[in-house]
Amino acid sequence: MARLFDAYIIADWTAAEGKKLGEQSVWIGVAKRDVRFRLYSETHNVATRAEGEALLASLLADHRKRGDRVLVGFDFNFGYPAGTAERLKLNGTPWQAMWKFIASNIVDKPDNTNNRYQVAAKVNRLMTDQAWPMWGAPASQAQRWLTTTKPPAGSGADIPEFRATENAVRKGKLQPKSVWQMHGAGAVGGQTLVGIPAVRRLLESLGPSGAVWPFGTGWRELKTDDVEPLSALVVEVWPSMFNAKPEAGEYKDQAQVRVTAEALAKLDETGDLSKAFGPPKSADEALIAQVEQEEGWILGA
Repeated sequence: MARLFDAYIIADWTAAEGKKLGEQSVWIGVAKRDVRFRLYSETHNVATRAEGEALLASLLADHRKRGDRVLVGFDFNFGYPAGTAERLKLNGTPWQAMWKFIASNIVDKPDNTNNRYQVAAKVNRLMTDQAWPMWGAPASQAQRWLTTTKPPAGSGADIPEFRATENAVRKGKLQPKSVWQMHGAGAVGGQTLVGIPAVRRLLESLGPSGAVWPFGTGWRELKTDDVEPLSALVVEVWPSMFNAKPEAGEYKDQAQVRVTAEALAKLDETGDLSKAFGPPKSADEALIAQVEQEEGWILGA
């Protein structure tokens, strides 16, 4: 069974303001094979998202020179619950329209200062003219369209709290947060707002040799022929699914990027990664269209 990829890069992003290393900072894990085809991994920690983008670009350039194909995973949402783009009155394919909207509104400076809370408030103003669906902010960032706490039950009840992929993985200890939550432990809303523009820039720099799954590839099993023309395929991952336990001296985020990269490499080794790109048997045409055009999907969900 031929492997689809030669290397696996996982980026644990952050929405942090200010430069920071260690916990709650940008970690990048790489799993690849040595000259004897033995799998090994390495992790990198950088103090800002700008440094993270530069590191990813340089890692990918090195692999490209060697003719390698790389799977690149990011740990935030690539899409929003169905209907979001329509509520924002955006034109075109919903995921592309959302990416463009976010990229044109987010200001993320080289020192990590960013305007994610102002953008969240703008999303609320345009979608509902209330302080929802986005919620959660430090007191200093709260305002009419963004509150520190979750809105009252039933607020914006016609707006789904989760995408289909989060509903698919919710069981037991696996309880993904909603992309609407901007602040608090495990919140992914801020990371998504600052992360999507970074992925968009990465794909623009790769040109035709880069693709994003499932939006650019279709939600289907991918074979060698599908990835042959690519130097990088970008996917959404959720490291919590891989139950990473830090080794001595390892940070939690560091363990997560390492273990996720290794897990995807091993799936590729056994031929199971190809299937992970396809929908579950229960998916109907409506769900497939929703995932491919707007919501995206977590690889392995």
